[in-house]
Amino acid sequence: MFGVKKPYSVKKMDGKKVLVLGGLGFIGSNTTHKCVSLGAEVTVFDAMIEPYGFNLENIREIRDRIEFIKGDMRNFDALSQAVKGKDFVFNCAGQVSHIDSMKMPFLDIDLNVNANMNLLEACRKFNDSAKIVYAGTRAQTGKAVYFPVDETHPDNPVDIYGADKLVAEKHLLIYNNVYGIRGTSVRINTTFGTRHQMKHNLYGILNWFIRLALEGKAITVFGDGKQVRDYNYIDDAVDAMVLCAQSKKADGEVYMLGSKKPLRFIDMVKAVVKECNSGSVEFAAFPKDRKAIETGNVSISFKKIKLALGWEPTTAFEDGLKTTVEFYREKLPMYV
Repeated sequence: MFGVKKPYSVKKMDGKKVLVLGGLGFIGSNTTHKCVSLGAEVTVFDAMIEPYGFNLENIREIRDRIEFIKGDMRNFDALSQAVKGKDFVFNCAGQVSHIDSMKMPFLDIDLNVNANMNLLEACRKFNDSAKIVYAGTRAQTGKAVYFPVDETHPDNPVDIYGADKLVAEKHLLIYNNVYGIRGTSVRINTTFGTRHQMKHNLYGILNWFIRLALEGKAITVFGDGKQVRDYNYIDDAVDAMVLCAQSKKADGEVYMLGSKKPLRFIDMVKAVVKECNSGSVEFAAFPKDRKAIETGNVSISFKKIKLALGWEPTTAFEDGLKTTVEFYREKLPMYV
């Protein structure tokens, strides 16, 4: 247990105008809920592209307190209208499947590079005072050459997804440095929690395992499951993004998120089965496509963001898992 008291303070956002791109998805919808709770006027912009995790259920409780726009970031005119007058833009949209990025590389480029360039140009032309917080990914780093991985670690992505997210981050930093479009990239680690899609296993594997366990099915672990990972609960990740939006110190910076207690993959799986009190574990050889992009052991340092903004994870893995399982015990039918 990390304790309830947080070592950082998220400010109120009364009167602030916020745009959440990909706001019907996992990271985006939780960011939306957070900003609404802080008093912001939030607009959700989402293309509702299958199978990338959007779910109208994610905003049902706050539907009358936000504006919703069905829009695609590849549509420059629609995106330009959406960014006008906004104080903060949380860019949580994109294609997030490692496997799909290898099967459909041009689609990944379109959704994760070209769409993000549209955002930067829209802000440059129509709202150059907006602050952009980009939901990056640990996958931009690739295989670790030392532990824990930090922001100075060399970037060597193992798949198209990681490479395209890295390109989009570089574009953001260029616009920050050259045009003064304030931006921060938060390289989100393996994150789990409420409001995540449960329809397939293309991404968000921990949440997918929760579904399997709740349905009494076997969870397949590739290899021996001894690879180490950090796992962050969604509320902690969202807090990091909001802190970055609110802090001038974060302008032009890249921050990595980690946990205080890295876990072996197999231990994570066993914890899911135990919390769900159902399901089982089975082992299998790595499929060829997954083996080719497996990163091996990874642990992440959050020292930089802690020193700059005071952020650190405050939700113990066991507590986050308990909350997540309780959420899906009640609402699984709305997510499958």
